[in-house]
Amino acid sequence: MTPFPGGPGDQPLGGSGDGPPTELPTVAPRLRDLRRRSGLTLETAARRAGLSPAHLSRLETGRRQPSLPMLLALARTYGTTVSDLLGEAPPEREPVVRADRMEPQEAGGWTYWRAGGSGRAMQALRVHVPERSGAQDALVRVHPGEEWLYVIRGRLGLTLGETVHVLAEGDAAHFDSLTPHRIAAASPGGTDLLFVHTLLQSGAAELCLGDAARGGRHGTP
Repeated sequence: MTPFPGGPGDQPLGGSGDGPPTELPTVAPRLRDLRRRSGLTLETAARRAGLSPAHLSRLETGRRQPSLPMLLALARTYGTTVSDLLGEAPPEREPVVRADRMEPQEAGGWTYWRAGGSGRAMQALRVHVPERSGAQDALVRVHPGEEWLYVIRGRLGLTLGETVHVLAEGDAAHFDSLTPHRIAAASPGGTDLLFVHTLLQSGAAELCLGDAARGGRHGTP
């Protein structure tokens, strides 16, 4: 990513070279909170957003106001929106997800249904893992956050670090997803499970299915 300018000449959001810049809401506390919740150091977050650590530190302490390009880059880094960074109140979300609204989606051989609302810190899915899913079976994922899963049908192979667990129907697992982990069906006909994660940096498909289609190891962007 091409670094964004970090010097005094940056134009704050709403500003232009033809007039005084528009006043921004104070975003410093929100930036700092999102970075910490994402499990990123100042140096790592700055690198991903194309900023210097010193400049990001100034943004987090309110000594500098971010420009629009910076806000966009930081929103991508923390898996959120510019509106969220600015503290704008989100629209009221429907708490109930009806069965007829859970449309199946497929990627990498896995099928998943969103079982919760989008745009929340915690996301829930119902997932079908086929008996053999090619590269998905060998894909190891490592990223900040926590994961919880519950086996509805079949048996599931869950590798955490160097340890392999086999979960039967009714078994559950709850783990720190910075632990290298791998999921594969361990029964004919595949496995069905409920899956909840707290990862902010990725959408449901990326987290659940990794980036096997791109041939890479899943991690934070």
